Amino acid sequence: MQAIPVIDLMGGLVVRARMGDRASYRPLRSPLSPTSDAVDVVRGLLSVYPFPTLYVADLDAIQDNGDNFPALSRLRAEFPRLQMWIDNGAADAAALEALIGADLGIPVVGSESQRDSALIARGAGTSSEVVLSLDFRGDAFQGPAEILAEPEKWPRRVIVMTLARVGSAAGPDLERLAAIRVIAGAREIYAAGGVRDAADLSALKAAGAAGALIASALHEQRIVRADLRAL
Repeated sequence: MQAIPVIDLMGGLVVRARMGDRASYRPLRSPLSPTSDAVDVVRGLLSVYPFPTLYVADLDAIQDNGDNFPALSRLRAEFPRLQMWIDNGAADAAALEALIGADLGIPVVGSESQRDSALIARGAGTSSEVVLSLDFRGDAFQGPAEILAEPEKWPRRVIVMTLARVGSAAGPDLERLAAIRVIAGAREIYAAGGVRDAADLSALKAAGAAGALIASALHEQRIVRADLRAL
C-alpha cells in the first residue's frame, strides 16, 4: 500500500485543512517546515520519507478564486522526480486539457466540481491518465449522482475522499471504502480523510486500499519514517 502526502494550497501558501471547512483554513505550522511555503513544506515531508507521489489540492482554483499555478510550477522545478496528483477543480474538457498541457502532474477530477459524468468518461478514455476523487461530506455524495452510479466510467485509480474527516483525527471511513470497493471492480482505491497513525494505515491495507492520503499525521509526527518503511 502506498502512503501519499497531501498539501492544500490557498493564496500561494500551504494551509492546514480541517473537516472540509475551507473558510477556516489557515497557513500551516509544522515542525517539518520553517514556513508554509509549498517548497519548504514538501522538502519537510520528503525528509520524513522519500515519497514518490504528492497529492496537491489547489483550493483557490477549486473555489473559482484564482489559482496556484506559480506554486505548482515551483514544485515541479524543485522536485522533478516527484509525481504530483493535482486537483484544481477542473469541471470541463478545456480545463482538463489545460491542466494536462501544463505538464505539472496527473489531473485529479473531483466529483464535487462536476456537473455531470461527461468529464469522468473523457478522462478515463484519454491517453493522459487521470485520477477520480469521489467526494463525500457526511453521508452525502458531493457531485452528480450519475458519477457514483456509473462505475464503468471510472478511471483506473479512484480516491474515496471523506471531507468531514480531513484533519479531524477521526479515523478513516472503512465502511465507505468497503462499499466503493464492492462496485469498483479491479480499480485501485485510495482512502482520504481521518488517518491518525500507523494502525489506521494497517487497517486500510487490510481492507484492500491501494493507498492512503495523509497530512496531519505526518506534521504531528504520529506517522514517522519507521511506520512508512514497515508499510
